[in-house]
Amino acid sequence: MNRALQSEWVKFRSLRSSWLTLACLFFVGLGITALSSRNAAAAYADAGASWDPTAHSLTTYIVAQLIVGVLGTLIVTSEYATGLIRSTLAVTPRRHRVLGAKVVIAVLVAVVAGQVLMFAAFLIGQPLIAGQDVPDARLGDPGVLRAVLAGGVYLALIALLAVGLGAIMRATAGALTALVGIVFLVPALAGIFPTWMQDLFAIWPTLGGAAALSTVADPDFPHPWWNLAGMGAAIVGVLAVAFVVVRRRDV
Repeated sequence: MNRALQSEWVKFRSLRSSWLTLACLFFVGLGITALSSRNAAAAYADAGASWDPTAHSLTTYIVAQLIVGVLGTLIVTSEYATGLIRSTLAVTPRRHRVLGAKVVIAVLVAVVAGQVLMFAAFLIGQPLIAGQDVPDARLGDPGVLRAVLAGGVYLALIALLAVGLGAIMRATAGALTALVGIVFLVPALAGIFPTWMQDLFAIWPTLGGAAALSTVADPDFPHPWWNLAGMGAAIVGVLAVAFVVVRRRDV
């Protein structure tokens, strides 16, 4: 397993697309933070008593999760696209080790990049919010550090979901389409689903899980960390399917 991890790390850091995607994550993510924070006065006027400066500066996660999803998908599908997966599996015939190593690399990269992005977004956004005479937040305020850390955990879970979808579909376009549907499309259409399905959305990525990035309680999601845990359990299920599929089918 150690050799498999070393191999996957070499693959990741030797691909230009990996670094370009990470650069895009920070450039776009912090750009959105700066733009949204400059509009804090209008957002504060609309929110009133429910104003949450922490959540406002962390709204960059909405786009960041898609970029992290691209990164997680490419860790798996890039080898299928080039056909190099055959060489990888010839060298490491125990396929679960290959996918396990990809999962570990994806998690480590996403956790580090996600936490750095969330802390940077908070530290950049709060001075911009305070400059508009709008209530801001500090890391020492109740619930703030927890919300920022939850942002990094959330992005790491999205990366795991992308790895699982990439392993199941073996195609970048298909995996990203499924990811966009799961993360953006289904929550947007939640209102048209039957009543008995509404509890499902408590663990849906952009709904229940993302509620942990706020310091103001959401009556629809009163236990955000349980929602985040439920989201993680669902993603573990996707990964379990991915491991079974990778072991049983031909390249």
